[in-house]
Amino acid sequence: MTNEEKIALIEETLDIESGSLNPETELLSVAEYDSMAKLSLIVLCDENFNKKLSGEQIRAFVTVGDILAFLD
Repeated sequence: MTNEEKIALIEETLDIESGSLNPETELLSVAEYDSMAKLSLIVLCDENFNKKLSGEQIRAFVTVGDILAFLD
């Protein structure tokens, strides 16, 4: 899966407009990146990538690129 496809999944998970995120996007600048979005991201990682995401790991994410690096 390409980074573009992963970003599209993240955008869908956060319920935001397609094409609004890139690897440099800071997560704190995304209004939709709240506690519910973080829970949805945990489910996305588990169901689509078979990766377990802990609260500590999710708090360490600063940019969309950090999420992409975790998914690799």
